[in-house]
Amino acid sequence: MSNGIRHFSIECDDVERARTFYVAVFGWQIDPWGPPGFYQIVTDAPDMTITGDLREREGKSRDGTRGFVCTFGVSDVDAIGATVVANGGRVAVKRFRIEGVGDLAYFIDTEGNRFGAMKYDRG
Repeated sequence: MSNGIRHFSIECDDVERARTFYVAVFGWQIDPWGPPGFYQIVTDAPDMTITGDLREREGKSRDGTRGFVCTFGVSDVDAIGATVVANGGRVAVKRFRIEGVGDLAYFIDTEGNRFGAMKYDRG
């Protein structure tokens, strides 16, 4: 059994706003699933080896769940950055280079969550 990521959760103050944001930025399939205001995220259809969910944040925003920062592999960090900003997010850390790994930037989504986008080097 692998220790790789299989599922992630994104807590939101406004689930519909977050859904619109992530569909626009990453083109994810995000469908209603389970209780009201709960959505399943499929990042790699049809394989579904990594899934996620959008859900209402538990507690007040400043007291909400604390967790890992996920970094998503992308083909163009700058294009993702432009899409993030155009859809209500913001840049937390501008694109920078990690030699031998790739180019990485961090963003803040519409719900105040931080995430990374990295264009990995080949190999």
